[in-house]
Amino acid sequence: MEPRLESIPLQRQVLLLVLFCVCVSASEPGRFSVAEEMESRSFVGNVAKALGLDVRELSARGARIASKGKKQHLQLNIQTGDLLLKEKLDREQLCGPAEPCVLPFQILLENPFHIIPAELRVLDINDHAPMFPDTEMFLKIRENSPPESLFSLKNALDLDVGINNVQNYTVNPNAHFLIRTRTRSDGKKYPELVLDKALDREEQPELVLTLTAIDGGSPPKSGTAQIRVLVVDINDNAPVFAQPQYEVQIPEDSPIDSLVVTVSARDLDTGSNGEISYTLIQSSEEISQTFKVNPFSGEIRLKKQMDFEIIQSYELDIEATDGGGLSGKCTVLIYVIDLNDNPPEIVLSSLNSPIPEDSSEVVVAVFSISDRDSGDKGRMVCSIQDNVPFLLKSSLENFYTLVTDGILDREIREEYNITITVTDLGSPRLKTEQNITVLISDVNDNPPVFTQTAYMLYLQENNSPAFHIGSISAIDRDWGSNAKVTYSLEPPETGELPLFSYISINSDNGHLYALRSLDYEAIQAFQFTVRATDGGSPALSSQALVQCVVQDENDNSPFMLYPLQNGTSPCNDLVPRTAEPGYLVTKVVAVDRDSGQNSWLSYQLLKATDPGLFTVWAHNGEVHTVRPISDRDAIKQRLLVLVKDNGQPPLSTAATLNVLLVDGFSEPYMQLPDTPKEQAQTDSLTIYLIISLASVSFLFLISMILFIVVCLWRRKKNVTDGSQFRLNSSFPGHFVDVGGTGTLSQSYHYEMCLTNDSGTGEFKFLKPIIPSLHIQDSGRDLEESPPIQKSFGLG
Repeated sequence: MEPRLESIPLQRQVLLLVLFCVCVSASEPGRFSVAEEMESRSFVGNVAKALGLDVRELSARGARIASKGKKQHLQLNIQTGDLLLKEKLDREQLCGPAEPCVLPFQILLENPFHIIPAELRVLDINDHAPMFPDTEMFLKIRENSPPESLFSLKNALDLDVGINNVQNYTVNPNAHFLIRTRTRSDGKKYPELVLDKALDREEQPELVLTLTAIDGGSPPKSGTAQIRVLVVDINDNAPVFAQPQYEVQIPEDSPIDSLVVTVSARDLDTGSNGEISYTLIQSSEEISQTFKVNPFSGEIRLKKQMDFEIIQSYELDIEATDGGGLSGKCTVLIYVIDLNDNPPEIVLSSLNSPIPEDSSEVVVAVFSISDRDSGDKGRMVCSIQDNVPFLLKSSLENFYTLVTDGILDREIREEYNITITVTDLGSPRLKTEQNITVLISDVNDNPPVFTQTAYMLYLQENNSPAFHIGSISAIDRDWGSNAKVTYSLEPPETGELPLFSYISINSDNGHLYALRSLDYEAIQAFQFTVRATDGGSPALSSQALVQCVVQDENDNSPFMLYPLQNGTSPCNDLVPRTAEPGYLVTKVVAVDRDSGQNSWLSYQLLKATDPGLFTVWAHNGEVHTVRPISDRDAIKQRLLVLVKDNGQPPLSTAATLNVLLVDGFSEPYMQLPDTPKEQAQTDSLTIYLIISLASVSFLFLISMILFIVVCLWRRKKNVTDGSQFRLNSSFPGHFVDVGGTGTLSQSYHYEMCLTNDSGTGEFKFLKPIIPSLHIQDSGRDLEESPPIQKSFGLG
């Protein structure tokens, strides 16, 4: 028996392995090593030192770790640059019998974007002891077997690899056998029992040996099995296979219990020495779980599904043993045919969402693709749909970046659903799709837009303060604060209307308010500019023109130009007693500061000393005689004329006229003031006349009939002579047209006053009447004064 290896403490062994990994990591940038079964957050290496970068540069460039698989085994401390384990690693679980066990990963630097391929090598430690599949093995050896005869034994299984796998076999000391350790083509070591001294069944029919398998770990581990050797009689013909090696190919999707191959051996002996049984020897656990051999027919069938991506080929050792204990061996090589049974895989490493709409050539996503199949079945084509403004770029093999292709516009589209499609080149082709959603964030690239380029608002005059006169509105196609619109008034130019004292605007909703009551007679229309500004940075704005039209209300009573009702001494109009019916006595002139129908004036005689003597034309205010003047008519006639506009409700003003009936203009006439005494005498005379008329009714009736006949005859004569005043047929029948300026449109009027002591009728003055005083009370009578005045029109 070979001497055992010296025992070394496990902690020391792990420490040596870690130091070895650190040395390897530091010597080769991008390659790191770690022993399996290291605890979580164990130190693997320093990325900054391995890449020759400063630790602060790792943080500034956004360094992180990405792996092709979905499971991450490493993590990066961005502050120190240390690469740490995320979890405990089991090399046997990760790589199985494969050696070396390498886990590829990538170091991503995002700013600027750069991918550095790296790998982590998981080092095996001696954490598994060798184990024999059977703890007891039986051998039948002919007693005449010559020395140096070899007998195959089942090898021990050790999940470790390399030096930690089975390195040597020993057998307990005995007189007949030795153990020889052999190496197979795949590097596995298996034992052979060597006959050192001939057997003698009569002397010792059975031997029991202890077989020990020892690995190369430090300290080494071992496993044992017992060998029972039965010495049999001579059987001089061993089974011989038809061919020493079989080769077969089988698709990986072959169902369970499928026939792989049938081996056949022949034995020239007869009887029990010629009966052959087939067994599977020197098999690993994987082979034992995958294949089974029919001991009588030699058929090899599947026990479980094969996977080319795990194991591509198998090597089986088949032993044929006859009834006499002699055996022969052959090798079966099984090659697994790869099928396109693995769809491509997509591993998304980074997703940048949302992105600004004005971004150009921005990395949106980073991902890797892989396919476990081989050949064309493992080759892949990656693409996205055509109707999106994005582009795929390949930075390394099977590593892609998704970047923007041109300027985006959030107002057209707020998000994109991008489908990444990966298709392999196998038959039939398999594909994998992954959808990612990229949101577009808003940039303030749209100014507010008014719903109208210009607004027309109408406002009734005499409005109350803070009256809502209308609203304006602007729309911004941006989003969030970039779309929040505020309104403001633009300052007017120098010399224009003091806008801010008339109008205000609600900055949030665009409502416009009148700050004070407006007067149509002072201002009929005005305009101003409103600015709409969004909340972006920098802010964008636009302007709109707002025109306000003040609408007139009937808030001004007619103003009397003649006769003036200002409390001064009134003028008396003179009418000769010889005046014919239709004689123009005077003209009442009034204006109204309102406009439109509110300024259309009509005239009406409300009261007169003799209502039947005078009439007032409604459309122009001219006062005419109706009948001839008789001697019985009073010298002084008082007329009360009402001037009314056409507003709703109508407003009016009354004017008092004094008319003196004279025999001629050459005599001076004095105004005779009315006294209560005269009024009393007039009333008494009226009563007397009524009594007299009642007593002489017959005579009165005859006189009236004669008077009427004479009046009709004279009126007819005047009409025939054309002396009566004719109206302008084109002017409205009840209103006088007065412009908004307060001036008459057809004639000018002058005031003529005579001296009170002039017997020749000389003019005291002749001047235009100027309306400089406000309207007086409509019921107020003109006071009498010494000067005698006459008003007449020119024009």
